[in-house]
Amino acid sequence: MYKRLLSAIWIAVLLAAGAHAEQPESSALASMIGQLGLRESATASRDLPGWRKPTKVVAWLDSAERLPALRAAAPGVEVVMASDLDAAKASIASAQVVMGFCDQDLLAQGEQVHWVQVYSAGVENCVANPAMSEGNRVLTNGQRIGSPALAEHAIGLMLGLARGLDIYHAHQLNGEWNRRGDLDRDQFIELEGRTLLVVGLGGIGSQVAKRGHGLGMRVIATRNSRRSGPDYVAYVGLADELLKLAGEADVVINTAPLTDQTRGMFNAEFFAAMRPSAFFISVGRGASTVTDDLIAALKEGQIAGAGLDVTDPEPLPAGHPLWTTPRVLITPHTAGRSDRSRERLFLLVQENLRRYVAGEPLLSMVDIARGY
Repeated sequence: MYKRLLSAIWIAVLLAAGAHAEQPESSALASMIGQLGLRESATASRDLPGWRKPTKVVAWLDSAERLPALRAAAPGVEVVMASDLDAAKASIASAQVVMGFCDQDLLAQGEQVHWVQVYSAGVENCVANPAMSEGNRVLTNGQRIGSPALAEHAIGLMLGLARGLDIYHAHQLNGEWNRRGDLDRDQFIELEGRTLLVVGLGGIGSQVAKRGHGLGMRVIATRNSRRSGPDYVAYVGLADELLKLAGEADVVINTAPLTDQTRGMFNAEFFAAMRPSAFFISVGRGASTVTDDLIAALKEGQIAGAGLDVTDPEPLPAGHPLWTTPRVLITPHTAGRSDRSRERLFLLVQENLRRYVAGEPLLSMVDIARGY
């Protein structure tokens, strides 16, 4: 009797372990949705105007090895891998779904396309595409997928400026052991207790705010639509409070999307409102900053330094004044790269395809009219 009881318990344990082992992706997906705060549409796919169960999907994938998993998410649906735009155009006929492309000519040829899944967070070029406003088309993006990497990159730029790493790296390239450098002692900033202003408290902004709070900073923020925010943000202001809050900040980090409202928002008036000892960091979009105004503010001592992952123009051409302006750190729009972001993106793409085929609410829907 005792042996039979132990055997039954052991079998139950094995079955439970097996059931758990069969769903690692579900566990990873749930964890990702919770960690990044991915938002589900309030409307089921089947209730969206123009929806019908798709018969064909055209998808850009970084590897053919991902194709079986994508097909498994859409049983009974033809899933065609397109390695580039020309291949997508050759396959677009009769497709209802396009993943990884948002091209005017492609969508013009794909008259049946109802849902477009882009992989980037920024959608300004896609929503500007006239074809996206035709035929009740639906758009989802990769918002928040790269936000942990983007946030850590922004914090890295902030720390680099606060500790003068831009100065010392220049000395390193010249083979100079220069302890004095070009900074006075009081230009080395301790961040604990200082104020961080996050402009654009969305997915990226929330991750930046979380990390700034973890460093002991007082975090304030702006957002476009509402004043609510996580507990680690001391104050959330609306867009019309930007200049006032800029005057309170020791560091400003731009994480806002590019829209008609945010284009050129960081201009001469904004930089004049900042403290002379403050740093400006941008990992949002380059066109939200008026480059000439930023250079002037740096040269005139209106701000202490800038860390830029995005610029206007982009790519930044050789010989541009930003390359040689003192106290500027520049990275070539790489803040979203990490060893984990691509796997998160594929989880999202795979899950959204499953949801669309099943008629369920999609994740990370874009309001085409608002542009994000």
